[in-house]
Amino acid sequence: MQNKSQEHVAQLSFFGGAGDVTGANFHFQTNKGTFVVDCGLLQGGSQSEGKNWDDFLYDPTKVDVVFVTHSHQDHIGRLPKLVKDGFRGKIYSTLPTRELSDVMLRDSMSIMLDDAKKQGREPLYEEQDIVETLKLWKGVPYHNVTELFPGWTFEFKDAGHVLGSALVKVSHNKKSILFTGDLGNSPNVLLRDIEKISSVDYVVMESVYGDRNHEHVEERSDLLERAIEDIAQRKGTLLIPVFSLERTQEILFEINEFVEHNRIPKMDMYLDSPLAIEVTRIYKQNKEFLNDAIRKIIASGDDVFQFPKLFFTKSVEESKSINEAHNPKVILAGSGMMNGGRVIHHALRYLPDKNNILLFVGYQAVGTLGRVIQDGAHKVTIYGNEVPVKAEIRTISGYSGHAGRDELVAFAENFKDSVKKVFCVMGEPKSAMFLAQRLRDYLGIMASAPSEGDKVELDFS
Repeated sequence: MQNKSQEHVAQLSFFGGAGDVTGANFHFQTNKGTFVVDCGLLQGGSQSEGKNWDDFLYDPTKVDVVFVTHSHQDHIGRLPKLVKDGFRGKIYSTLPTRELSDVMLRDSMSIMLDDAKKQGREPLYEEQDIVETLKLWKGVPYHNVTELFPGWTFEFKDAGHVLGSALVKVSHNKKSILFTGDLGNSPNVLLRDIEKISSVDYVVMESVYGDRNHEHVEERSDLLERAIEDIAQRKGTLLIPVFSLERTQEILFEINEFVEHNRIPKMDMYLDSPLAIEVTRIYKQNKEFLNDAIRKIIASGDDVFQFPKLFFTKSVEESKSINEAHNPKVILAGSGMMNGGRVIHHALRYLPDKNNILLFVGYQAVGTLGRVIQDGAHKVTIYGNEVPVKAEIRTISGYSGHAGRDELVAFAENFKDSVKKVFCVMGEPKSAMFLAQRLRDYLGIMASAPSEGDKVELDFS
């Protein structure tokens, strides 16, 4: 980037989230400075997760800025390691993302410390690394155009994925690049819709559901209601592995609607996840980031995340007491892919009973216990025990926080006349390649699915 022809050329490198759903980490170098978008954990089995301890494929001390699109672990989970390894620049996100990331990172740390001890290895990071990370972190409102480097600016747009999630638009010399992070499954019962982007030159775009669609909101709501009604009739246990951030709050809202309109039988329900309980508190405190319809309901005095016979079980003792509660009952327990958390203990107890239902409400990454069960395993190993899978297994994909295939194409259609290249990332290879092909065939957009380690030069002249 020395001569005049290179003055407006930037290099984009895919160091995570390319050819993989998790571990988002995109590196962008200009002649004025360097930034990274997201710094997430690899998830999905011991082989993938072991890579989280690897050195970064760039020098953290030479990164000036990190943008965080939202607070899921596969987008924030290695940030404290980046700081531990020498990063001392600025971190930017929306205010809710910073607040949520604080609790998400601390929750993850306790699990990591335990895993590191069992494996006889150094922790990925410790509490002081989180403290130092938050010192560098600043919340920026949506739509504030802010200087990044001399001649370069950035702006956050609403991604509609989780509370505070953002599209990152970086501009220079009347050209721009958009990093979508994860795009929401709009319309969302709680959040505003994804903001439309009508003009952009380059896009790094998620593709988790690039090859398939979800049920509509009405369909998913009916499927959830049916599962609750069925478990009442069977007098069994409905176990729902939940993602603490967003999925839990959506499901609580919908069950609240069922209860208020007498659509389901009365029964005990448990939110058995300290993290989900804390995240729900943050949602309540940041209601201005929710959509207009929800804000009106809250203003009327309705607590949309609380209803009769719902119990928040924070302590281990409270969690254990669920086993003694009479059926029928519903348990919402972390984690969503069954790769840790209290849901594992419940799976050990409830999977062997054919009167029970295990209901998946989100994506199950390859290598996770959730994916193994979802793919039809008749037996699984939990804490060294061989557990028969006799409970009925159901999946509602409509609760995914990600846009489906048609929504992704519709999002891209808004900028088809200006965009020069779209890079499909953060999806399994078949999903990313399918979406890239669809963008080429349906919209005439030059699109590709990069692999980890790929580097491209982008012209901002």
